[in-house]
Amino acid sequence: MKYIRFIAAITIVIFFNQFASAQFSLSAQLRTRTELRDGQGSPLSKDADPAFFTSQRTRLTAGYSTYRLKFGLTVQDVHVWGQDVSTINRNTTQNNNGLMLHEAWAEIGLTDTTNKVYTLSLKLGRQELIYDDQRLIGNLDWLQQARRHDAAILQFNTSQWTIHGGFAHNQNKENASSTKYNETPAGNYAGNTNGGVNYKSFEYLYASRKYGQGNISFLFFADQFNKYHTNIENNVPVKVWDNGAWSRITTGLHTTHTLGKTALTASVYYQTGKNSSGQQLSAALLSANVLFNTGKKFSVGPGIDYTTGGMSGNKSNAFDPLYGTPHKFWGFMDYFYAGNGFGNKGLADYYIKAKYKASGKFTLSADLHQFSSASAVYDASGNKLNRYFGTEADITAAYTLTKMIGFEAGYSHFFSTASLASSSVKNITNAKKNNNWAYVTIRIQPELLAK
Repeated sequence: MKYIRFIAAITIVIFFNQFASAQFSLSAQLRTRTELRDGQGSPLSKDADPAFFTSQRTRLTAGYSTYRLKFGLTVQDVHVWGQDVSTINRNTTQNNNGLMLHEAWAEIGLTDTTNKVYTLSLKLGRQELIYDDQRLIGNLDWLQQARRHDAAILQFNTSQWTIHGGFAHNQNKENASSTKYNETPAGNYAGNTNGGVNYKSFEYLYASRKYGQGNISFLFFADQFNKYHTNIENNVPVKVWDNGAWSRITTGLHTTHTLGKTALTASVYYQTGKNSSGQQLSAALLSANVLFNTGKKFSVGPGIDYTTGGMSGNKSNAFDPLYGTPHKFWGFMDYFYAGNGFGNKGLADYYIKAKYKASGKFTLSADLHQFSSASAVYDASGNKLNRYFGTEADITAAYTLTKMIGFEAGYSHFFSTASLASSSVKNITNAKKNNNWAYVTIRIQPELLAK
């Protein structure tokens, strides 16, 4: 009810100030996704039945811009059709209450708007973070609830340079003492790209420079996780939060370059410090792909992603791709670096992607991935297994009916192996070798007001 009153108040203000010098915008979104899951995320056991459901995201986004100030607000509701009984007056399951404040931020212009050479601003509040191709830092928009951060970002921008510095510090509530943080709150969420816990705090520096045929960027990202120890209560291990935090550091480069009709993209990142379990960390990510545009309608190209994994003594070599959008990279069935972990084995992904733009309204895409473990894989008896995880094929079709209405449908098939289902990876008993996933999305996104 409080969100409804808040939105109503904002709408009244907008309409009473239509003729003022400030700029207002108001937009909405309704996005449904109907899915058939027959082994999405992990191989399905042979005695398990496929799942079928429709999820819905509904958003209302308001924007305000005036001299030295921008303000953004996004309220959203995310739920599954039938989650709430049709005549009940409250959410059936409290943890599935999807009504929330997705974004609420203000951006203060620290330089005068008449300065056309550079801008310096401070952005405060709940906001999405998107950098480069979203491999490490992204808004995870594929997930219906998406991802946002409560943070402060200092932004410096010119026509060639983008330099941002960010800070966040999370707490569960207003405390009288202590800064201990429970990183696993109740609810449906993905803390990071491998289904881990949420960070206690972070600090980062991002710098990007455009040049004639491309772009190069640098990222230094430090995130901290609350220290803990484990007690055994009623034969069950229970985390007990301690004072202090373990700090993890991720740093590296990302670049894109265009040579005629050929686009090159490459990334290299290194992680050190300690992970969220307190293990010493030494890990890396290497990525490179080439995209050939054979004409205005067709593009195709190969690529490779490699993330280290496994253990070396007491040191973890498992790279974590932070807070990105993994659905874009490691197969649409989200077997790797999504909500379902895979034993921190690391990953070698050899792929080829193709896209055909039949018209301004219709696009057809096809991807083929071959996945293997970057470290040794063993079964429950300690026998060494083949590192090959399987092959995934993804086909997607998108059609834009109007600027405000779009349709998308996809089908994916995963040919999995015993190594993928083994106890040290996905740990699925009697797993199917052929797994499927299909979806249909309808997106309706009207502009309600713009000035």
